[in-house]
Amino acid sequence: MGTVQRKSDVQIRDQVLAELEWDTRLLPAEVGVEVRNAVVTLTGVVDSWAKKVAARDAAHRVVGVHDVANDIVIHVPGGGAPTDTEIAARVRRTLEWDVFVPHARIQSTVSDGIVTLEGELDYWSQASAAERAVRNLAGVKGVANLITVGATAITSDVRRAIGEALARHAAREARDVVVEAAGSSVTIRGHVDSWAERKAVVGAVLGTRGVSRVEDQLSIW
Repeated sequence: MGTVQRKSDVQIRDQVLAELEWDTRLLPAEVGVEVRNAVVTLTGVVDSWAKKVAARDAAHRVVGVHDVANDIVIHVPGGGAPTDTEIAARVRRTLEWDVFVPHARIQSTVSDGIVTLEGELDYWSQASAAERAVRNLAGVKGVANLITVGATAITSDVRRAIGEALARHAAREARDVVVEAAGSSVTIRGHVDSWAERKAVVGAVLGTRGVSRVEDQLSIW
């Protein structure tokens, strides 16, 4: 099998810039990019948490990127910035309208535009859905997802379910991955070729019924 040639930092920077320009959620002039040893640093100013997350995701989509330092600053124009009280009301309404979110089991706190979500749910997919529901709201500068997932399965059940999920969703990506389960807590070790592969593996594990905690020790080659 041939050796994969690694991209230079200049190549990675150019491709990240191209990805940012391609993403219609962002204005290319909003985000600056620096690369050193395949670690991307994002700088600039945007007007929402959603755009900051979009920039991070765009950088991670580029093959060859190992890590991303997201130093983008969020600045909401003074005249249009909602108060924390207004944001809290919007968060509650948004959670109530999302059919995948058990909103009655989630508490939220808003401080200076930062939304903190707390509570205990049955699945990680529910916690992720709650975060996605609120992060695109106007005025939100960040989301701290402190929601926990209750332990509901024994080790053998979790290990079998994870193996089946990986076979369905990420068989190729998981070929060099080792999964260890202790009760409902899971540790993932090994290496993948890109952030997209890492996301596929972690997503398959997080979406497994009975998984309450995941320690991601994957490395990107």
